[in-house]
Amino acid sequence: MSAPTQEQLDSVVIRFAGDSGDGMQLAGTQFTLSSAIAGNDLATLPDFPAEIRAPAGTTYGVSGFQVHFGAHELLTPGDRPDVLVTMNPAALKANLGDLDEGNVIIADSDSFTDRNLKLVDYEENPLEDGSLSNYRLHAVPMTSMTIKAVESTGLKKKAARRCTNFFALGLTYWMYSRSLEPTLKFLKEKFGKKPEILEANTLALKAGYNFGETAETFIYRYEVPPADIPPGEYRAINGNQALSYGLVAGAKKAGLDLFFAGYPITPASSILEELAALKHMGVRTVQAEDEIASIGVALGASYAGSLGVTASSGPGIALKGEFIGLTQCVELPMVIVNIQRGGPSTGLPTKTEQSDLHISLYGRHGDTPMPVVAASSPGDAFHAAMKAAFIAVKYMTPVMLLSDGSIANGSEPWLMPKAEDLPDLEMPDLSGITKENFKPYGRDVGTLARPWVTPGMKDLEHRVGGLEKEHETGDISYDPDNHALMTKLRAEKVAAIANEYEPIAVDGPSSGKLLMLSWGSTYGAVSTAVIKARKEGLDVSHVHLRYINPLPNDLGEVLSRFEKVIVPEINTGQLVNIIRAKYLVDAKGYNRVRGLPFSSNEILVEIKQELGA
Repeated sequence: MSAPTQEQLDSVVIRFAGDSGDGMQLAGTQFTLSSAIAGNDLATLPDFPAEIRAPAGTTYGVSGFQVHFGAHELLTPGDRPDVLVTMNPAALKANLGDLDEGNVIIADSDSFTDRNLKLVDYEENPLEDGSLSNYRLHAVPMTSMTIKAVESTGLKKKAARRCTNFFALGLTYWMYSRSLEPTLKFLKEKFGKKPEILEANTLALKAGYNFGETAETFIYRYEVPPADIPPGEYRAINGNQALSYGLVAGAKKAGLDLFFAGYPITPASSILEELAALKHMGVRTVQAEDEIASIGVALGASYAGSLGVTASSGPGIALKGEFIGLTQCVELPMVIVNIQRGGPSTGLPTKTEQSDLHISLYGRHGDTPMPVVAASSPGDAFHAAMKAAFIAVKYMTPVMLLSDGSIANGSEPWLMPKAEDLPDLEMPDLSGITKENFKPYGRDVGTLARPWVTPGMKDLEHRVGGLEKEHETGDISYDPDNHALMTKLRAEKVAAIANEYEPIAVDGPSSGKLLMLSWGSTYGAVSTAVIKARKEGLDVSHVHLRYINPLPNDLGEVLSRFEKVIVPEINTGQLVNIIRAKYLVDAKGYNRVRGLPFSSNEILVEIKQELGA
């Protein structure tokens, strides 16, 4: 047998797909870890059904995990897979449309039974009828080979079948010259107390690798060199992990304890889980009985002197609306995290969207402007969270921190910052405040923030609550002129935050024919598309917004320098309406609401159409 041809690739997109019980998320996560340790840059896109256990063998129950890994910087999880690893007919049917002809399909042929084919309306077996002749198909009896590989462990067939995902993983490790060691270490840590499970999964992983080594069907083997990235200590991190660490870093750098109160909701639940493990860092967590209670508890923590934080998704944010207004009224710091998902109502719990921008800006009664900060990637969620915490404390205001499902669940290599390199937040000095000169709603000249006086500070008792307050004493006031003044002061305080932003950075020419304006998770796809377009000689630039409220002071001037402005959003056009109204520019929305992130190629097509290319 001749050895397979070794070929070097710049980047690869691989998608694992199977039933929701087939372990595709675990396989994808382990491939991600192995690629990160190999030094590749990467980006991932987990995709799974909302149901805990959707009907087995149907397209409704298909779970997928896409990994884009390469030898250069990657900003997206990839537009279309180069390799599809499919564990059953449903996964093939659900994902085949995303695969270009000529690309690789690795299928578990054991699962293509008459029953499974019938469940997804295949009249003939696509592995045998020639319908996949335009692809590089490898039909591998993974299940039966796994059962045979692990039979020495004594596991029953049902339990043995559950190791098939590790067989598939081992095969892909061989194809792309990945090391088994990170996953072997993971298995020992995960199943160390279950030796028969540990041995079975280890045997399955090695059997898949060895099959690739010995099977004559694979004539190519690939290598993706390490990426040229800045030196330092890296780890693979997902968006909710990074966001959690950013909140803790922000609180610590302000000299505060962090108090988090939440209620489980997809895709925000793991923030509570992450923070609950950080008690040694001064973090306190509570799982409240509902969404309303959770923000009430967080507000109480802020009143008592901690940084109060709560997190949810769209449905929970709607329920928190009155308490958000109260937090803004009493002017206490809080970070409200919104991990956006498809809506309305329960909507698409495991899919991504950017449709909560308007509720974040306007979803409260009264004139209650609130700062809104948006993360752009899993790693950036750390910095966005830290900034949100700083704004909340410095300006004594609730802050909405926006992420979404693709950021929360996606992962990438993260250069771990050193604590000493992170900025500190200097807290106001309250030592000069006495009973005689204390004004609970007296304001700092620069920030317009009121003093954060906590319970127990001698002689500084004061009133808080949801009724309008006298602009200095905080006493209840029904005076119309005072209400107008307080409304104005609260709005001016939020508007003043823009004064500390860095000038807008334009990627590309500072003026020209077309500007792409993005926010949130669209950053990667838009940035990649703009880079491709400029390589083709097109006149296009890119601006990405982290701060949605207040918008940067120089945004209007930047927009005016371009003939056309396009705003891509995973909604029906929310930021674009704000841009058109505020700056009176003829901005155009490019919108999708399919529960999926943009691909860079569809953005590129839109750029070319706008420029007539």
